[in-house]
Amino acid sequence: MVALTGVGVKRGTDALSMPVGALRSSLPAQTSHVYAADGTTLLAQFYEEYRTYTTIDTISPTMQRAIVAAEDARFWEHHGVDFKGVARAFVANQKAGSVSQGASTLTMQYVRNVLRDSADTPAEVSEATEQTGARKLREMKLAIELEKHMGKTEILERYLNVAYFGHRAYGVLAAAEVYFSKRPADLTVSEAALLAGLVQAPSSYDPAATDATAATARRDYVIDRMAELGYVNATDAAAARATPITLKLSEPPNDCLETRAGWGFFCAMFRSWWAAQPGLGASPQERLDRLRRGGYTVTTSLDPRIQDIAQAQVLKREKTRSAYALGQVAVEPGTGLVRAVAVNRTYSLDRASNGPHSDPRQRKRLRGNYPNTVNPLLGGGDMAGYQAGSTFKMFTMLAALEQGMPLDTEINSPKTFVSKYKTGRDSPARCGVDSWCPSNASASMTGRHTMWSGFGRSVNTFFVQLEQRVGAEAAVRMAERLGLRWRTGIDKLQASPAKAKTWGAFTLGVADTTPLEMAGAFATVAADGTHCEPIPVVSIRQQDGSEALDAQGVPVVRPRCAQVISPDVARGALDAARCVTGYKAATGDCGGAGTAARVYSTVRRPVAGKSGTTDDNRAAWFVGMTPGLTIAGFIADPDNPLHRVGSANAGKPRETVAETLRDALAGTAVRQFTPPSNLVAHGTNAKPRVLKNRR
Repeated sequence: MVALTGVGVKRGTDALSMPVGALRSSLPAQTSHVYAADGTTLLAQFYEEYRTYTTIDTISPTMQRAIVAAEDARFWEHHGVDFKGVARAFVANQKAGSVSQGASTLTMQYVRNVLRDSADTPAEVSEATEQTGARKLREMKLAIELEKHMGKTEILERYLNVAYFGHRAYGVLAAAEVYFSKRPADLTVSEAALLAGLVQAPSSYDPAATDATAATARRDYVIDRMAELGYVNATDAAAARATPITLKLSEPPNDCLETRAGWGFFCAMFRSWWAAQPGLGASPQERLDRLRRGGYTVTTSLDPRIQDIAQAQVLKREKTRSAYALGQVAVEPGTGLVRAVAVNRTYSLDRASNGPHSDPRQRKRLRGNYPNTVNPLLGGGDMAGYQAGSTFKMFTMLAALEQGMPLDTEINSPKTFVSKYKTGRDSPARCGVDSWCPSNASASMTGRHTMWSGFGRSVNTFFVQLEQRVGAEAAVRMAERLGLRWRTGIDKLQASPAKAKTWGAFTLGVADTTPLEMAGAFATVAADGTHCEPIPVVSIRQQDGSEALDAQGVPVVRPRCAQVISPDVARGALDAARCVTGYKAATGDCGGAGTAARVYSTVRRPVAGKSGTTDDNRAAWFVGMTPGLTIAGFIADPDNPLHRVGSANAGKPRETVAETLRDALAGTAVRQFTPPSNLVAHGTNAKPRVLKNRR
């Protein structure tokens, strides 16, 4: 008492104090739980300390009594400091010549934990936990003051949630789950005594990590103390001591590396999205720190059924040990919600058993990124992506329709076309001095084409001429409006205001992009021109259940949609894209079979899309659109873009996307596409001409 009220000590401890209000309001770091779209299927957990706060009414009275018996028998009697215990410890420590007893009450221990957890620097952590008289006196002072403002039951609840029980378990809910795979309300006397005994020295008494002898002795001591205090009768105490320690360990997964098989890449996409949200913190690191400490409940957009279908379809065609990555991303038109992310890779840091690098120049020093990798192969990270070939013709067609050129615009399309654009001396499409002269994939494409047939059959010379009419920059800016971003130095340069107008090869897909971006771009067309930023999250709830808001009070998760092209223009582009899949256009003649003519017979409902291959079949794509789901699929070698997938593999994205759409939409209502106006289709204001026998 003299020590606590002495003027000298008071001056020494004032500087080390913190407001009692902070002690009362402080909550420990908690685990954030991330769920699939159903709100119940756990996708991942993020934590710095594995802890989930639980209220006192969910903790068994046996557990409450066990912790009091083990750590502070006079907890219900003292006012923050047990002066009998202090005197006893003082005498014992004097005799021992060292600190052999601490006499810390539960309230003092709670204060110490809060001081430690609220520390911002290593020095403050050391100050909160150092074995000095000043630190002990500070704890006493704050404990006495705290008990003037906080009831015993609340202090006990706070303590049980802040204490460390070993084995990565912080708080009693985590401890009950980790050691016994049960809730704290269901703990037996023997189990509660074991957990209560761990707090004093978790590493010494952890029965899962050391010999159970010490843990048993400590548990039995706690049981005896419970009997002495009248918390348990002699018969029950004897039965509890006779019960062998039986653990049912549960290892809590952390981050995306320990998530469900096949879901890691979606999890990583979610984590990248979280780190990029200004409303969740001032920097990416601060946002991730909040995710690991904030105790959020996150519901993502991932549909478990569609995800499993997408993953199965990928693995059906390309094994995980293939150097080629076959993947797909499914996005919901009109919302931007990412419903599935699948690729033939395992999300793992372990590259020890990975295959040889496909780039001969890297083979001696690097292993390939297959089957294990954490690279963002599908988008959402800093990976540039892959060239997407003729899928980019969509942006040129949209720009043309927006400028008033109707779908029936005819252009004579030779086998090879001498364009106004220039190219380098090493380009295979160079002719003359430095002209860029692209060719069609087949001589059979030669002749007059409209947008229906030009898009459906992917006629290169038609689209280069169309691009010359609208201007290459218009196609580039259209792609940007639909969500594409440029990440490589050459793409950034070519897309710049000074160079975009000369980027003739843009319409043939020479820029890098990701499946996530392409799914979002084509979903814009399927949604009547409304672009929604692809988003992997449906809701974010804070510890108190309220919605997470940014600094302006706006929900962090909200629709991020804008009408970037008119509905009629989008419907026109979609009508031409029907020619690709064999579904046939509503208002024009497709002029023969499209490049993915079997897709409609597979999906068996309204479907449009676009296939794409790059020079020498280095990569292949297919993007499929329905009113309810858009999927972008690709195959390429992420390690070596010069490693050709070849014509034998080029059809795999088309088959994968088509069968995924079929199975994902099975059992849902069939929705129809809306035809474009006659103005967009034929350049007149007459009543739209919807052709007969169109599906």
